[in-house]
Amino acid sequence: MIPILQFDDISRSFKQGSPVLDGVSFAMREGEVLGLVGRNGAGKTTLIRIAMGMLTPHAGRVRVFGLSPTEDPVEVKKRIGYVAEDQVLPPTSSVAELIAFHAWLFPSWDRALERSLLERFDLSPKSRMKNLSKGQARQVALLLAICHRPELLILDEPAGGLDPAARREFLEASIQLLNREGSAILFSSHNMQDIERIGARVVLLDHGKVRLDMELDRMREDVCVAMIPKDSVADASVLRNMPGCLVVRSVFDDWHAVFDGDPDAVALRLNGTVEEGRAQCVRAPLEELFVELVGK
Repeated sequence: MIPILQFDDISRSFKQGSPVLDGVSFAMREGEVLGLVGRNGAGKTTLIRIAMGMLTPHAGRVRVFGLSPTEDPVEVKKRIGYVAEDQVLPPTSSVAELIAFHAWLFPSWDRALERSLLERFDLSPKSRMKNLSKGQARQVALLLAICHRPELLILDEPAGGLDPAARREFLEASIQLLNREGSAILFSSHNMQDIERIGARVVLLDHGKVRLDMELDRMREDVCVAMIPKDSVADASVLRNMPGCLVVRSVFDDWHAVFDGDPDAVALRLNGTVEEGRAQCVRAPLEELFVELVGK
């Protein structure tokens, strides 16, 4: 089966010698919900813009529905919905005018879904974009992105700046209305609670590379943090070279090492390297794992 979205060894720079993306590879299956996470500057938006055909990679290949987003832009874009945090809709246009334009662009436009979303979001078709709040503007953008029922919905920090209730409503609307019908969803977010609430798989970008690619359920059960006193392991490379070690960082008088494995299995793995009883191995929430994996 052809992946919905596939990145093969993607590299992209904006300044010579400083790659934003450096050999990124992963693929999405039909109906999958994938959360793309990473610090500011990790390359999330650049990767999404490559998928949309807004940027071209300097090396590697991207395919959307098996097609090139730059060589077959119309065929690709008519099957995608896209919402970005910095997306700006014409301020003088009314909601009705924007809907009419998008319905003309997409023959598959669903009028029943349009009416349902207008009612759910309490949006007046007569309202001008310049008179809407940020949350309402995001809701209009989401409506325009999903009423043609895309096979792939791409959300790039779409709920940034919204209050907790508004962001939850925004994200739940996209998931409930599309994923239950088989649409794949790729979304980037700095909010780990968003990822945990609606994601099924996480891809972590760090310094332009994929640091982690794992199903969320497995991550909860089979990834742990080992806290090890430095006086028991003097050199972090000893831990880094152990099987299943993802990253090691210094935290005051301890090493914090993230391992692929449940706490009991990792504790056994550390026997012989660390004095028995001196390594504390624990599961951690996604937000804490994120800090451990990319923190300094």
